[in-house]
Amino acid sequence: MSNPMEQFEVKPIVPIKVAGYDISYTNASMFMTLAIVACFVLFFLCLRKRTIVPGKAQAFAELVYDFVHSLVKENIGPDGLKYFSFIFSLFLFVAFGNVLGLFPYAFTFTSHVATVGALSLMGLLFNMVVGIKKKKWGYIRTIMPEGIPWVLAPLVMPIETISLLSKPFSLTVRLVANMTVGHIMLKVMAGFIVALGALGIVPLLFDACIIVFELFIALLQAFIYTILSCIYLGDAIHSH
Repeated sequence: MSNPMEQFEVKPIVPIKVAGYDISYTNASMFMTLAIVACFVLFFLCLRKRTIVPGKAQAFAELVYDFVHSLVKENIGPDGLKYFSFIFSLFLFVAFGNVLGLFPYAFTFTSHVATVGALSLMGLLFNMVVGIKKKKWGYIRTIMPEGIPWVLAPLVMPIETISLLSKPFSLTVRLVANMTVGHIMLKVMAGFIVALGALGIVPLLFDACIIVFELFIALLQAFIYTILSCIYLGDAIHSH
């Protein structure tokens, strides 16, 4: 039985080193590129023949758009619609990364802390820029809530700062843990199928059920990641 952790190894496809730094194009980079390309291709095919009365393909694209639009409007408010493109791109990138990872011999880049952590940190920086742009010096209220006596600032400000910086950590751990555990289960069951030969029908059926469940988890985690991102962005815009 093969090692179930092998599927998470980052391997160079095009080795590149610049000034001693390894910036190789890896399997993780390739599947991130595939996720973006697949997203563009899918929406291009769905929307190439747009009509007033949408067909099934156009209805699917509009359903995804309306779904994310409602998340932004409900969790951020009308002020958040100007940032819809960022949230929409975030949702599609995570969703496509999760789903692509379910294909045989695919690489799930959303199971890596480095990838998801960088995405979450980018989201935090985006929220901070939006908050500072909107409230200027008033953004300091994020780490020093209004109504708190300044004598408590040495106690409150470190706590609020840790709370702010922990947001990308919580986003990262939740997504990475779910993607990692599910794929380990799939790999272990696949090993039993091969080892048992003709008797592998039972683990094969079980593995098929896990794949269906993992597809649900992949979309659910993309939804959770997106809605939490909306909430955090809403805090940056509306917090006092």
